Amino acid sequence: MALVFGRDAVLEQAWGSLVGCDPVLLTGPAGIGKSALWRALVDRAHQTGWTVLACAPAESESALAFAALADLLQPVGHQVAGLPAPQRAAVEAALLTSTVDATVDERALAAATRSLLATAAAGDRRVLVAVDDAPWLDPASERALKYALRRAPQVAILVSARGDDTVPAPLELHRLAGRMRRIDVEPLGVGALHHVLRDRLDVTLGRPLLARIVRDSGGNPLLVMELARAVLRLPRLPSPGEDLPFSATMSKVLAETVGALPTESRDAIRLAALLSVARLRDLRAAGVDLGDLDAAEDARLLTVAESAVHFSHPLYAAAVRADIPAGLRRRLHRRLADVVPDPDERARQLAACVVEPEEAVAAELEASAERQRRRGAPQIAAGLYEQAARLTPARPAGTRGRRRLAAARCRYDSGDYGPAAEAAEQVAEAGDGDLRAQALLLRAEVAWSADEPLSVAAETAERALAATPDPASAAAGRIHAYLSLFQDSPESARRHAEAACAFLAGPPPEDVELLSGSLLQLFFNEVRGGRPPRLELLDRALALEGERPSWLGGTVPAIWWRAVDEHDKARARLTSMLEQAVALGDEPAQHELLSHLGETELVAGHYDAAARTIAEARDLGEQLGTGLVGETWLAGLLDAHRGEVRRARQVAEAGLRRAETVDDPWARRIHLALSAFTALSDGRTADAAGAYRALAAEADATGLAEPLSQRFEPDWIEACAAVGDLDTAHHVLDRLVVRHERLPRPWTTLALARSRALLAAVRGEDAARAVGSLEEARSAVPAHVLPLDRARCLLVAGVVHRRARRRRAARTALEGAAAEFAAIGALAFERRARAELARIGGRTPSAPELTPTEERVALLAARGRTNRVIADELFISPKTVEANLARVYQKLGISSRAELGAAMARRAGNNP
Repeated sequence: MALVFGRDAVLEQAWGSLVGCDPVLLTGPAGIGKSALWRALVDRAHQTGWTVLACAPAESESALAFAALADLLQPVGHQVAGLPAPQRAAVEAALLTSTVDATVDERALAAATRSLLATAAAGDRRVLVAVDDAPWLDPASERALKYALRRAPQVAILVSARGDDTVPAPLELHRLAGRMRRIDVEPLGVGALHHVLRDRLDVTLGRPLLARIVRDSGGNPLLVMELARAVLRLPRLPSPGEDLPFSATMSKVLAETVGALPTESRDAIRLAALLSVARLRDLRAAGVDLGDLDAAEDARLLTVAESAVHFSHPLYAAAVRADIPAGLRRRLHRRLADVVPDPDERARQLAACVVEPEEAVAAELEASAERQRRRGAPQIAAGLYEQAARLTPARPAGTRGRRRLAAARCRYDSGDYGPAAEAAEQVAEAGDGDLRAQALLLRAEVAWSADEPLSVAAETAERALAATPDPASAAAGRIHAYLSLFQDSPESARRHAEAACAFLAGPPPEDVELLSGSLLQLFFNEVRGGRPPRLELLDRALALEGERPSWLGGTVPAIWWRAVDEHDKARARLTSMLEQAVALGDEPAQHELLSHLGETELVAGHYDAAARTIAEARDLGEQLGTGLVGETWLAGLLDAHRGEVRRARQVAEAGLRRAETVDDPWARRIHLALSAFTALSDGRTADAAGAYRALAAEADATGLAEPLSQRFEPDWIEACAAVGDLDTAHHVLDRLVVRHERLPRPWTTLALARSRALLAAVRGEDAARAVGSLEEARSAVPAHVLPLDRARCLLVAGVVHRRARRRRAARTALEGAAAEFAAIGALAFERRARAELARIGGRTPSAPELTPTEERVALLAARGRTNRVIADELFISPKTVEANLARVYQKLGISSRAELGAAMARRAGNNP
C-alpha cells in the first residue's frame, strides 16, 4: 500500500464516502499530495477485493485519443466480447484491438463503457472507478466516461484534480448519484514532511531548517522536497534566522533542479518530455544513451520502466519543456519526427517544428486528423485539422478552406456548437461554389441541433442550395433532404423532399440512408398537405433502410401508424429504434424516441406507461440541455386527461409565451391545442372555442390540411355547441368530414358519430338515429384501440338520452362511461360523466366499482402503508399509487386518506 504521512483522517473520510458510493473529488494545488492520496485509496480498494478501473493521464497524453479509457477498461477487457455488436465494434476500433479500419461511433463507445461498468458492478465485487489528474484526460475518453458515469449503477468514484471549490468538478461529478464529497488536500506540517523527506529522498534535516522550508513552501510536499534538494546543493546550510538564498516558487525551484543535472542527462530528458509517450525505442532512435537517464532517475524526477520513461510528477516534465530554448526545441521536435514510427506522433512533432506554411506537413496533419476522426475522437481531430489549415499554403486555392471546414464538422460532431457555427460561417464567407455550399449547410445543421429558430436553419440551407454549382447534382439533393426537415410548411417541405429523391436516386443511390429519409419526408408531407397517402413511398423507404432507420425520417412510420390508430405497430417501431439508439449511445435519438413513445401510449389510453416514458424523456432532456418543450407539453396533456387541469393549464400558458418569444409555429400549435383542451375540461367552453379557432387558423396558414397528431375538431364542435355557436359547429363538422373522407381512421369514425349525435341533441332533433350510428361506430372499433374515444361516445350517448328524457338509457350509458374512464385513469372525463349522472335525478347511482389495482392500493393505504411501501409491494411506481388513490377518493366520495379506513370498512360491510 502506498505510504502517505499526516493524512490518516483524510484517508478515512474519503474511504467512508467511497464505501457509501458518494463520488470523491480530491482537489488542491500542484504538488500538494493529491496523487499520493489517490494511490493510497486505490491500493486500499485492491486490498479490500474491489474491482479497480483506474487511469492516471499525463499532460503529454491528452492528445492521444482513448489513451486514458484504454487504461481504465483494461481489467474488464474480457467482457468486450459479450457486448452488443455496435458497442463491441466501437470498443475494438477505438482501443486498436481490431484489425478492421472502421470509423468509431463515439456514442456507441460511450454506451459500451457504460455497459462494461454495469456488467462489472453486477458481480460480487465492489467497483471503483479512479481517475488521477482528471484535467489531463483526452477529450474522447472524457466524453465516454461522462456518459457512462451518469448512467452507471452504483460504483465508487475517485477523482483528483488541481483547483478548489471555485473550479467546476471534472467529469460532472456533481451531477452523479450520491452526494459528491470534495476534499481539499491541505498542506502538511513539519512532522509529516520530516517523514516525507526521509522516505522519498533519504534526507533528514534539522527541525529549525525544516520548519523554515515548510514555512516558505506553504507545506506543499513537492515544493518541500525540491527546496530540500536546493538547500543540500548549497556550499553550506543556512544558519538559524537566515533566509533561504533563493525564491521558493515552484517553477524556479524545479528549473534549478533540472538545471543541476549533467548536460547529457538534461538533453536526454528534454527529448523524453517532448514525446506524448516517452518510449525507450523512440529515445534510442533519437540518439539517447539510456545511461544518460540515470542521474534524473537518481534525483527521483522520473522512472525508467521496461518500455517507457515516466516522470514522477507532471510538473517535472513541464519544467523540462519550459527550460528548452525555442530554436533548440524546434530542432528536437524535428529530430523526433524523423525517428518515431507512429504516424500520429510524427505529425504532432512536425507541427511543432514548422513555423511557415508547408504542404507536406499539413498533409500529414490532415491524415492524422482523419485517423482521429475515424477513431471517434472529433475534438482531437478538430485541433489537428485546424493546425493543418494554418500550415496550408495559399495555393492551391480551396485546400485551406476544406481543412477548416473539416475542423468545423468535427467541432459540430463533438457538440461544440458555438465554434462550429463560427468556423462554418468563416469558411462560407471566404469560399465559393461547393465549398461555400457545404459550409452553409453545416451552419444550418448547427442551427437545427442547437435549437435556434427554425427560420435560421431553413434560410441558411436555402443559401447553401443557391451556392451549389450544379442545382441537379447529388450535392444539391443532400441540401434538399435537409430542407425537407427544416421547413414547417408541408408544401415547401414536400417540394424539397421530391427534389432530394430525384437527385439522390442514382443509379446506384448516392446515399441510401438519406434517400430513405427523403422518401419518408415526401410521404409525410404529402399527407400533411392533404394529398392521398402514397403507401408505396413508405414501403420503398422501409425496404431501403434495412436494419438501421434513417435519422432524417425514421420516426415518420411510427407517426403515421399512430395517426391511423395502429398503435401496436407504432410502439414496435419506436421500441426497436430505441433499443438501437441505446446500443449506440445516441442520446438525442433516445430523447426523441422516448417522446414519440410517450405520445403513442397517451393516444392509446395507456396513461401509466405514458407517464413513465414521458418522465424518462424529460430526465434525458434535462441532461442534454434541451428546451424540454415536447416532453413538458406531453406531461401537461397527460395531466389534463388525468384531471390535473390547473397544472395542465399552467403548462399551456407557459408554452404559448415561449412560442411567441422565439416564433416557433410548431410549439404554438401544440400549446394552443393543450390550452383549448384544458379550457374544455375546466368548463370554460368559450375560451376553448376561441383557442380551437386560433389553432385552426395557424394550421390553415401553414397549409397543414392534415395535422396527423392533432385531433381537435370533435372537441371544437363540443365547445361551440356548449356556447350555442351552431354555425361554427357545423362548419367544423364539414371540416371533420373532409378529414374522414380523405383518410378514414377509427378516431375519425368515432368523432363523426359523436359530433353528429351531440349536434342533433343541441338542435332539439330526435337523436335516436344519431345515437344508433354512434353505437354502431363504437362497436366497429375494438375496445383496446381507442378506449378514451369509445368511452366518450358513451358519455355523449348518455347526454343525448338525458336531454330526450330517456333516464334509464342515460343512466346506463353514463355509468358505463364513468366505469370505462375510471379503468384507464381519465379522471377529468370520469368527473364529467358523474356530473351528468347527478343531473338525471331519481335513484342514487350505485357505488362505482374499484378496479383490482385500485382495490389493492386502497386496502394497503387503509392499513397505514406509505405510498413507497405500497409501490414496492405491488411492483408499481409511487406516482401510480398516487393516481390510483386519487381515483379511489373520487369513487368513494371522500377527500383524504384519513377517511379511507372507514370508507373501505363500509364497502366491506355492503359487499359480504
